[in-house]
Amino acid sequence: MLKTSYFIFLAGIVLGCQSPQVDSSEELPPPNVIFILADQWRGEAVGYAGNNDIITPNLDRLAAESVVFQNAVAVIPVCAPWRASFLTGQYPLTNGLFYNDKPLPTNAVTMGKIYKEAGYQTGYIGKWHLNGHMRGEDPFSGRNKPVPKERRQGFDYWKVREVTHDYNNSYYFDENDEKQFWEGYDVFPQTDSAISYVKQNKDNPFLLYLSYGPPHDPYFSAPKEYQDMYDPAAIFLRPNVPEIYQDSARRVIAAYYAHCTAMDKAIGDLMDAVEAEGLTDNTIFVFTSDHGDMLMSKGVLKKQRPWDESIMVPLLIRYPNRLGKERREVLDPINTPDLLPTFLGLSGLDIPTSVQGKDFSTALLAGEELENEAALITLPVPFHEWQFMNGGREYRGVRTRKYTYVRDLLGPWLLYENEQDPYQMTNLVDLPQFVQLRDYLDGVLAKKLAETSDEFLPADAYMRRFNYLYDRNDSIRPANYLELNR
Repeated sequence: MLKTSYFIFLAGIVLGCQSPQVDSSEELPPPNVIFILADQWRGEAVGYAGNNDIITPNLDRLAAESVVFQNAVAVIPVCAPWRASFLTGQYPLTNGLFYNDKPLPTNAVTMGKIYKEAGYQTGYIGKWHLNGHMRGEDPFSGRNKPVPKERRQGFDYWKVREVTHDYNNSYYFDENDEKQFWEGYDVFPQTDSAISYVKQNKDNPFLLYLSYGPPHDPYFSAPKEYQDMYDPAAIFLRPNVPEIYQDSARRVIAAYYAHCTAMDKAIGDLMDAVEAEGLTDNTIFVFTSDHGDMLMSKGVLKKQRPWDESIMVPLLIRYPNRLGKERREVLDPINTPDLLPTFLGLSGLDIPTSVQGKDFSTALLAGEELENEAALITLPVPFHEWQFMNGGREYRGVRTRKYTYVRDLLGPWLLYENEQDPYQMTNLVDLPQFVQLRDYLDGVLAKKLAETSDEFLPADAYMRRFNYLYDRNDSIRPANYLELNR
């Protein structure tokens, strides 16, 4: 429920930041929340972050009016675990989602349920990836089935597919579990559905979660008009792309950017619709992603790995009534579990005791830094695209403004000074002159693990604890598999 002193308290806070002057006696209505999630959109792949190749005019426009988080970190850089952590405000080993296609508990306390209980209309459009599959079934069998009503976690308006990566022949299930089809490239009709939802609910407080499938691979499936915008030969490559992969990397990145530009157009359409309905000032409008994509940096594709291309994501929050409408940079790291409590704080809603993340709304409203030294990065169980057999390993780490530090089961594994080495090409972990820094960051990590009750055990221990089966060949590992990648 709404905090009783919310409006007077909030109006007092904002007087010290770049927000409109608000009469403290005036009670403003609860803010709407529009949350846009991309899948596999890495943090640097936006124009507003200084990427000169990518075409994202609408996100650049949004950034000019938003709080821009320079160090938004995925707690687990992979799809289902990120989504569960965001919806619950919990760390993956608490809610049990540290592996794709496993089920989020039906009784979880989630974003949709919290806002619905507070009187909000709730809607979800797009990819879900939290229903999972029955034990013993094919690991991907649940991706093509409807999500039962009792497992929709508080969302009522429902246009959802568990998972698809066929963006041009895409279907979904509606509120009645009836199969419907998105016409054409699904980002565009999904956005049209979002615009319709906004118009239908403009007179009520609403929560809308719009979950796109791209720019997740397959890379070469954006509409041709967007692919034609990019010349692979002109693409800038990060220096950490090995020479042997550079030609293929340029082709993949150009196709990836085509998805991003198509999505940018859709996001601009939604922004314009919100403006046309007069809802901009009192709407918390958020854009982010669940994780990034290596895109041939370090010679690999996709996610799960602890490098910045995988763990760093874009994050924009625009809320003119309380945060002003000028770009403001936040440099301190923010982690996936912190997002839900921060949105609840901005919305004036109580934060359930089940939530583990930190509420940074007070700092945002005051125009201050977060005073958060580090974000946790973790992979309790390697799986699917980064199995044990192709180099996957359990790890825990921290990402600060300046440093990345990661341990595996053998001990310290990675240490980077990210400001001087932004492409993470020099691992400092074994250099004697950095022992003191390594030990300090190891202490920061140890504190994070203690706070989250993470014992950092081998993968098999967590699979047994949650009664999970490995999918297909995920459990197979060579002897001394950790040392093979040292």
